[in-house]
Amino acid sequence: MTKTVSAEDPKIQELREKIKDEGYIQGAILRLALVMSNRLIEVKEQTDERLL
Repeated sequence: MTKTVSAEDPKIQELREKIKDEGYIQGAILRLALVMSNRLIEVKEQTDERLL
């Protein structure tokens, strides 16, 4: 089942406006980097625990 989204959807319009804002994009990139870094640390800690 394919879901079609209207271009007039307020959420889509809001996201389209946000991606035009350089500050929003920079903040999103920083948040992604933080989440990914934390996840890598968790995986490394779990791997190190298994080696002990």
